[in-house]
Amino acid sequence: MASTHTPAHPAGPAAGTQLLDHPGPDGPEPFDPEDFAPEAEANRHRMPRQTRGASPLLGVTAVAATLGATGFASATPAAAPAIETPDEAPVALAADPGLALAARIQQQADSQRTAAEEGARVQAAQEAEAKAAAKEAEAKRAAEEAERAKAAALTLPVKDYNLSAHYGQSARYWAHLHTGLDFAADTGTPVFAVGQGTITSAGWSGSYGYRIVETLPDGTEIWYCHLSSIIKGSGTVTSGQQIGKVGATGNVTGPHLHLEVRPGGGAPVDPETWLQQRGLNP
Repeated sequence: MASTHTPAHPAGPAAGTQLLDHPGPDGPEPFDPEDFAPEAEANRHRMPRQTRGASPLLGVTAVAATLGATGFASATPAAAPAIETPDEAPVALAADPGLALAARIQQQADSQRTAAEEGARVQAAQEAEAKAAAKEAEAKRAAEEAERAKAAALTLPVKDYNLSAHYGQSARYWAHLHTGLDFAADTGTPVFAVGQGTITSAGWSGSYGYRIVETLPDGTEIWYCHLSSIIKGSGTVTSGQQIGKVGATGNVTGPHLHLEVRPGGGAPVDPETWLQQRGLNP
């Protein structure tokens, strides 16, 4: 029978693989365990060795290109976004018209709010100043009214007295009609200013003896005559302030206060009527 045996690999039994065993001319070849040794088995599955050169690099390049073409390159982590620092904010605002417009609107709103707050503070200060001025003016008016009331307040010149002579009476010891009102009292009895005014004259005055002339704010003169002593000879006085003492100096028959009232410093008028018109009843 013809043989179909395949010649052995030139590298020897370890380099090739025997597919079929056919009997040779002398019969079947004996079984050799070395043909199935681990080294022969490993050599059978080993890739043929490639020559060093540019081929591996080209293969890697091709693999990378293939991965990029198939989308696997996207698996590469993306670069982390840059953190924007405060110094970079104006650049971002300038680059984004919407942010720039919002910033301008916010700035305008802040300016308007600041202006409104400043206006409110100014208005509050003006209102407080106006209230203070009104309060001061009211206090001034009250003081002026109190001063006028004090000036208008009158008092009788003597507290313990008797009326011994009236205005217009005639007597032998008067050269003319009596020009005043006499308050008879003991020598040394206090004499008080009828109203608030200024003492414009004080001293000896002939038949009037020791006399004090007080001028009231409206120009009316009050004469206090026949005094035994002068306590207040000048300056301003208030209503009820003691200015002298009852006496009997000058042309008199006994101690008393002769009181005359001369409006505007002119001719005398009836002191009793003048006092009554001002709420005093001698």
